[in-house]
Amino acid sequence: MMNAFEQLLGNRIFVCAVTGWFVAQLLKTIIHVLVTGKFEPERLTGSGGMPSSHSSTVCAMATAAGRLYGLGSFEFAVTVILAIIVMHDAMGVRLETGKQAKLINEIVDTFKTMSGKTLAEEKLKEFVGHTPLQVLIGAILGIVIGFLAV
Repeated sequence: MMNAFEQLLGNRIFVCAVTGWFVAQLLKTIIHVLVTGKFEPERLTGSGGMPSSHSSTVCAMATAAGRLYGLGSFEFAVTVILAIIVMHDAMGVRLETGKQAKLINEIVDTFKTMSGKTLAEEKLKEFVGHTPLQVLIGAILGIVIGFLAV
């Protein structure tokens, strides 16, 4: 078991990806505190916000793969395609999901106010997607981490 753990920690692409995620989540939490004045532990692991940890993770991984195996390698090709899919999804489907959740939460709040009734449902998560700027900053962060770590 220890040998497998050592191998995992010796995998530079894996370490770059995890570092990209960790740094982005930490920055996201700090930025959230600076903007709102509130520390919310959910920001340490949650989706959405600035910078995109999804983008940072996949771009750190792709940069590390490109630096270690070359731009013509299978590893680089797979990680770049994965990065493109993840970043596109973050700005598309997941961003729209967050907008819909916000609207639904507003409708439910209005219903509660007008009817005086309470609903057993919890509010929907609104922080699930990313703006193009959040994705871009996350991508730049991941690329920098990939260059620094490999």
